[in-house]
Amino acid sequence: MNTIKIHFLGASETVIGSKFLLETPEQNILVDCGMFQGIKALREKKWQDLPFEVSSIDVVLLTHGHLDHTGYLPRLVKQGFKGKIIGT
Repeated sequence: MNTIKIHFLGASETVIGSKFLLETPEQNILVDCGMFQGIKALREKKWQDLPFEVSSIDVVLLTHGHLDHTGYLPRLVKQGFKGKIIGT
């Protein structure tokens, strides 16, 4: 049986830092790549590496261009992401 896993990496305990990783048998898709903003505890999260190897991401799908959905992209590339970025 094929399974899909969803990892909530942001915007699950707060409305900022939207990142959701979809792991499928065919590819890994990061939906949004937002940075955290606001109080110091949240801002410090924007400097943390993601809890998996970013080179395993095949594509980043951006829902829209707000900073809390796109602001982590430079850091993602710095960590080794080389896949496609799809957005409007």
